[in-house]
Amino acid sequence: MKTDRELFEAYKQDVYKLCWYMTSNRADAEDLCQEAFVKALGQDRSRVVEEKAWLLRIAANLCRNHYRRKKNGIQKEIRSFLLMRPAPPERPEDRVERRELSDEFARRLEKLPEKLRAAITLRYGNGLRLEEVAAVLEIPLGTVKSRIHKGLAQLRIQMEAQPSYTRKGEKCYE
Repeated sequence: MKTDRELFEAYKQDVYKLCWYMTSNRADAEDLCQEAFVKALGQDRSRVVEEKAWLLRIAANLCRNHYRRKKNGIQKEIRSFLLMRPAPPERPEDRVERRELSDEFARRLEKLPEKLRAAITLRYGNGLRLEEVAAVLEIPLGTVKSRIHKGLAQLRIQMEAQPSYTRKGEKCYE
């Protein structure tokens, strides 16, 4: 079992990233990340098998509670997963086009129901295996697969509806 400091150092980026994707707000993400670690470190970890999944479950639950409290307010934009990938040097025009596409993708992701968005964020934003996503969200593996498939299908349909986001003669695939 890791010490408190080792646990924090090992998973702080993953927990923060999840909180940031689920709240779309840096300050809220920082607060929720801190709250997740305070809550986790105050609990008995002797029976915890998957520390990362356990921590992310705590953070996801806190984010869901936070989202429910702010549900009536205006939700801020979620940043795209595409922004996290390092890109090779490119022309300024290509960079602007990619940024516009990423922003549009983030807006489309934000429009997905919370359940679909959470599954996609954990899978692709945090790089969790499907089994880990199921553990974090406390749902069956089949439900995780279904939510990810449905969410990606909805995103694909939304993006294909915008002809400016596919190059001439190309089709948008997942």
